[in-house]
Amino acid sequence: MIRQATNADRDVLHELWLEFGEEIKDAPWRDPDSDEELGEIDELTKAGTAWIAEGEGGEPVGIAFGRMIGARVAELRGLFVRPAGRGGGVAAELTRSFVAQMREAGAEVIELDVVASNEGARATYSRWGFQAFELRLAAPVDELEQRLAPADGPTFGFVHVQTDDIEKVKRDAVKVLRLEPDVEVEGNWVRVRSDATDADPDRLKALAKQLSYTTGGVTLSLGIQRGAVVRYDLFDRGADVDEYLSVPEYFRPLPPGDAYALGANATVVGRLTGADPRRVREVARTAASPGELPPAQELYEQLATVMGVQP
Repeated sequence: MIRQATNADRDVLHELWLEFGEEIKDAPWRDPDSDEELGEIDELTKAGTAWIAEGEGGEPVGIAFGRMIGARVAELRGLFVRPAGRGGGVAAELTRSFVAQMREAGAEVIELDVVASNEGARATYSRWGFQAFELRLAAPVDELEQRLAPADGPTFGFVHVQTDDIEKVKRDAVKVLRLEPDVEVEGNWVRVRSDATDADPDRLKALAKQLSYTTGGVTLSLGIQRGAVVRYDLFDRGADVDEYLSVPEYFRPLPPGDAYALGANATVVGRLTGADPRRVREVARTAASPGELPPAQELYEQLATVMGVQP
């Protein structure tokens, strides 16, 4: 049975709503506000806009309450049905009684809030016809400050070419850059850098791709951008075979698939550079913010060591 709650139901209404608070937790950073919520229930009970559902034996199983918040809009401030009473339409009956009452008061629209984690309620509200029209977002202050801080760290990088033909690498690099870069042998690789590629990470990547094409082998561009994130691009015979950015969405939001693609492919890296795939997976992690990873310089040096190139 659905009926309007009265002041005599005060203890039961409080008990029901406290059960809701135990089941659906508020955000951990928010101050407890159960006293304010219970006071609001008392107020709305006196106003006649709180409803209670009772089972066949008269036991309380649910609660709904709300109010008009404008000339044409009402807000369903709370709705809860005990687990034992769910699945039989009790929530719909409670809401129907409230909606009919608000229509009589002039409401043309009903609004409500629901926490994002309450997926069951969200599905029910969607089935009833509720649609999102605004979103409340939250972000930790530490992370916000880190993301909003102006980027003032260094940007630099090297192209590592898997060859010992330093003269060919130098000639090919000059053709691409239109200037003579710094070129040196480092074990089984030739390392290339220039002021032009330090200033423009896109030119660094383009140089690595072109040198992979002209040498017919493997090249790796590896560097730091804005002192905050580490990036590499791996090429084989001119083809892009793997790319990595330590914070995939550092520069802009990305579709989930694109963000995932910026994680390292440890198998490919191992096959082309001789790195241990297990170590690649351990080191080449991604995160939502730089603060969740080692400092960029440290991560850069770790990656270089794993791949067998000079930092």
